[in-house]
Amino acid sequence: MRIVLATALAALFAAPLQAGTLIDLAVVDRETGQVLTQHHRDGRAHVAGAPDHRYAIRLTNRSGGRVLAVLSVDGVNAVTGETADPGQNGYVLGPWETTEILGWRKSLDEVAQFTFTALPDSYAALTGRPDDVGVIGVAAFRERLPIRRREPAPKIAAEAMPAPPATAHEEKAQSADAAQAQARAARPAERLGTGHGERESSSVTQTRFVRASDRPAEQVAVWYDSYRNLVARGIIARPLAERAPQPFPGAFVADPPRR
Repeated sequence: MRIVLATALAALFAAPLQAGTLIDLAVVDRETGQVLTQHHRDGRAHVAGAPDHRYAIRLTNRSGGRVLAVLSVDGVNAVTGETADPGQNGYVLGPWETTEILGWRKSLDEVAQFTFTALPDSYAALTGRPDDVGVIGVAAFRERLPIRRREPAPKIAAEAMPAPPATAHEEKAQSADAAQAQARAARPAERLGTGHGERESSSVTQTRFVRASDRPAEQVAVWYDSYRNLVARGIIARPLAERAPQPFPGAFVADPPRR
């Protein structure tokens, strides 16, 4: 799994948008090891998360070439912490590769775990960006292939990833209390978001990637919330055990069982 370093490299070819052919996105509950079932409604895929559970985002490259996956969680870039945009840094997957992203990227060797939490406690809300909590998305780009020549193409050396400004996290921390109060007033507290969990080792290396287009070849998204909320919204069918009592369920009075 490799972090893209040079998002500003020129995108030279226009590629049409495609759907469902380039990359797969799944959400894995790390407490149970289960892939969360996707429930589809109105063209959207939804999964039910369990509060306080850690989760991972499983990405699969379905093509025979390298793919850049720019990952957004609650509208925040999971690598850089910026408000998400397809033109930013992301993860590079090799041909047919599957990988799991375990958390917010803190360095080349460490992440802060993704955890399902109450919306006001989500990382996006605590940094003043609560409007897009509840969705995980990927913008996928194909790689620009080098022009074939008689001589072999030179290998591209990796460059060092620039360190984020030292004051960026400090500024976000200073505004966390005000942002949390704003988030509580703006959104129902029972909705789920993604927290900034415990630190965990997760190593990546660096590489360069030149996009074949300045537009994503594909965008994939999964919306999430608690099981209770998805049932209440009609996205997940209400279990039979939860049906309302009926006043006339039978025909005649039967004898009670003997003790």
